Amino acid sequence: MSILAILISLGLLMFLAYRGITVLLLAPLMAALAVILSGDAAALLPSYTVTFMSQLGGYLAKFFPLFILGALFGQLMADSGAAHAISEGLVKRLGTRHVILTVVLACALLTYGGVSLFVVAFAVYPIGAQLFQRTGTPKRLLPAAIALGSFTFTMTALPGTPAIQNAIPIPYFQTNSFAAPGLGIIAGLIMLGLGTWWLKGRASKAQAQGEGYGVHKDEALEESPAPAAQMGMITALIPLVMVIGLNALLTYLVFPRIDFSYLSEAFPELDPAGATGMWSILIALAFASTWLVISRWKQWADLKTTVNNGCFGAMLPVFNTASEVGYGAVIASLAGFAMVKEAVLGLYPANPLISEAVAVNVLAGITGSSSGGMSIALSTLGETYREMAVNAGIDLELMHRVAALAAGSMDTLPHSGAVITLLTICKLTHRQSYGQMFMMTVAFPMLALIAVVTLGSLVGSF
Repeated sequence: MSILAILISLGLLMFLAYRGITVLLLAPLMAALAVILSGDAAALLPSYTVTFMSQLGGYLAKFFPLFILGALFGQLMADSGAAHAISEGLVKRLGTRHVILTVVLACALLTYGGVSLFVVAFAVYPIGAQLFQRTGTPKRLLPAAIALGSFTFTMTALPGTPAIQNAIPIPYFQTNSFAAPGLGIIAGLIMLGLGTWWLKGRASKAQAQGEGYGVHKDEALEESPAPAAQMGMITALIPLVMVIGLNALLTYLVFPRIDFSYLSEAFPELDPAGATGMWSILIALAFASTWLVISRWKQWADLKTTVNNGCFGAMLPVFNTASEVGYGAVIASLAGFAMVKEAVLGLYPANPLISEAVAVNVLAGITGSSSGGMSIALSTLGETYREMAVNAGIDLELMHRVAALAAGSMDTLPHSGAVITLLTICKLTHRQSYGQMFMMTVAFPMLALIAVVTLGSLVGSF
């Protein structure tokens, strides 16, 4: 009965989230439903006040600074005109012959530099729509191009990316954002190469059959709502380079040379090995944000509004994800989850990489969230996977990279909030564009994940 309760709860969570009901309400309600259906109604209130809320609070304690700094940095990039300048710079350099690659690279540069994927979508969409219309490229392919540059290799694969999906495994495996860099680059090249090849092929085939941009509500050339670029592309790239460069500098040169043992008495729960990876990202984002504020000091139209909007923009994503973690904790406390856990861990006990990949994939697909699915999986099974990896002689950096890649495979099923938001921005429907988005964000990332699991099992982490 407990397993049936879990399945009913998960099914309703997927369905109602797809219908647009906020996870902030759904997560506690579906957790309560699972507890009631499992036949333990007496534990309903303790499950909420103790299990759900404590896990929600624990997640906020770990990741709230990263969410708020990331959102603030993205807003500063957008309102300063830097994001627009980078997009325009790529258009000037690549021209209109490679419109799909231009859109993909514009999104990739911004997201790899720490800009929120939603900020990127808003910034790049108007430029992409203009390019696609002028070159007769079907607009239905535009969401897939934006998704390829924003939701895939820069989010989960490339070493050093400050994306939350690359930060969540850090405290569980005591790694850093550059974990398994070689395998990450290989995975990134697979996604970028296959995705670009596929989209260019679809565009060429459609144009050969006489299909053009299409008739849409935005048939007239759209004007970008983003601030006019008042800087060159090189200047606009400086804060992005600062995020990646400072992150690497702190990770590999600064923090390894500092002896943090003096902190053990004042902070007995502190684990420097697991904390420094997160500290590096936070410091890099803070410095880059400060650079943007100071370097553009005289050009800000309303800096207070920009800062407020950036900070407020972090609230919904972080609380959505934290609520999903609380939901996962309640589910994990039910008797039926023990059987589910045994089934997942028993898929391939000799290779925890496969088990981890399946668990994170399935939960990301169910929740429609890469960060939410991975957080649930690692908060309930992370310690077990760590022990399994150590016993099997598997590098924890490899476990980190597989977890991140798995989170970005099935997280963009049709009910995903990111998918729905991107289609809304592009003024298109699932029927028009989701098929190509599926190839970019599910099919090719899954191939990259399989390649990394295979290579990692054969030759280890590198």
